[in-house]
Amino acid sequence: MTNIAAAAPARWRLKQPSIIPGFGLTLGFSLAYLSLIILIPVAGLFWRSAELGWTGFFAILGDERTLRALYVSFGTAVAAALVNVVFGTLVAWVLSRYSFPGRKLIDAMVDLPFALPTAVAGIALTTLYAPQGWIGSLFMPFRIAFTPLGIVIALIFIGLPFVVRTVQPVMEEIDREIEEAAATLGANRFQTIGRVLLPGLMPAILTGFALAFARGVGEYGSVIFIAGNIPYVSEIAPLLIVIRLEEFNYAGATAIATIMLIISFVMLLVINLIQAWSRRKYGNA
Repeated sequence: MTNIAAAAPARWRLKQPSIIPGFGLTLGFSLAYLSLIILIPVAGLFWRSAELGWTGFFAILGDERTLRALYVSFGTAVAAALVNVVFGTLVAWVLSRYSFPGRKLIDAMVDLPFALPTAVAGIALTTLYAPQGWIGSLFMPFRIAFTPLGIVIALIFIGLPFVVRTVQPVMEEIDREIEEAAATLGANRFQTIGRVLLPGLMPAILTGFALAFARGVGEYGSVIFIAGNIPYVSEIAPLLIVIRLEEFNYAGATAIATIMLIISFVMLLVINLIQAWSRRKYGNA
């Protein structure tokens, strides 16, 4: 009997206790918390949408107003996230590589969109970019506010900190001797940035892009004032959901929300796969 127990596969034996106790308890609390906060509300969203049936669901999906609202929401979120990737990485570079008067003030200003209420940001941006505003009047007759371009500007404002705060710590960990070694081997500045720095920064840049995109898709407060809310032109999907709720069309509102959830999940999944691929590639380099 003893020999049989000794010959049992290792996976049948009791595992040694972890040096960090409380795994079962903390795992249980984590799963319960995630279920209450995320899984149950998402399941309720799908359950309420199911009341429409496949015919009603696809009828809402094929509605031109719904499609235009989804296009505006996701198109402007992607555009703003791409702009933030470029300029957010540049801001992170300046803050992590140079010392200059007012650096701490600029570093603190990056976090301003986190602390500023989104409605206040929307009103301020609308005041600046409206046709009679300080900036908007300079571009007349080309309109910025009350167009999709105004939405992109608002999303750039709220999404910039996500890219900067994601890229900056990684950039600060990159030793400057690596750049000096590349210059010693004959690389110019563009080659150093493209072949030495960017591969290491790419996972952080993709993470910042995903965070800025996710924030932009669901943004409401800062967009509602500057968008103009013109159906088929500058109406965002979150506003259309609110409109359906005001019409007591709860199933229609949840259907639009479900469509947004599915599209967002697919796009974030693709971004995460690209991010994992870039990490493997950089790790093998």
